[in-house]
Amino acid sequence: MNKTFRINLGRTGFKEVWALQKEINKYKQNNKCNDIIISNEHNHVYTLGKSGDKDHLLLNRTELGKKNIEYYEIDRGGDLTYHGPGQLVVYPIFDLHNHYLDSHRYLRDLEEVIILTLKEYGIESYRDEEFTGVWVEDKKICALGIKISRWITMHGLAFNINTDLNFFNFIIPCGIFHKGVTSLKELTGKEHSLDSVTEKVLSNFEKVFGITPEDITPGGLAGYYHTESLFIPNK
Repeated sequence: MNKTFRINLGRTGFKEVWALQKEINKYKQNNKCNDIIISNEHNHVYTLGKSGDKDHLLLNRTELGKKNIEYYEIDRGGDLTYHGPGQLVVYPIFDLHNHYLDSHRYLRDLEEVIILTLKEYGIESYRDEEFTGVWVEDKKICALGIKISRWITMHGLAFNINTDLNFFNFIIPCGIFHKGVTSLKELTGKEHSLDSVTEKVLSNFEKVFGITPEDITPGGLAGYYHTESLFIPNK
């Protein structure tokens, strides 16, 4: 099995990391190379998946601009979701030939990573048979949306850590009307270091997927995958 890299980009714009994912994915389509796990938090943005409904966005373009929120219609599955400061977003770009050729199992394994992480904070979470993601009581704490092309993955998971949940009030999250959202901060009553939570999440990626990721620098990433959309993260 190939090695797996990992890189934490810190605070980033969504568009730049989306472009970076597409370049790495395209390179992996044509070259035998290592998998990678990209972690970051985004500036305020709503993203709509291929099967989503634009009516689930409750703001118009002018209102989005006033609130400094970006909006993109993108190439993952799923509906409308929010990314922003205080939320950990993880993008595994995996060749599933290195693991298993089963998209449903892949989604369940992504959920398992977060379920194991929440157990470390004494929080019991679960999967919902009807709705993808990780849930605590009747509220979603982690949303999932992926794209798989020739068994190479893109996009991933969004885990609410210190997220300002008020931003979910301007959308119908994931198109689900009758359930809420929550965060690690809301459940524990205190803020958490994103770096600390990220390490726990990546450790559980190792357990679930049987990998030992190696850190890679932005320069190393650009050279290895021949990417052109390298940028300096907005720390």
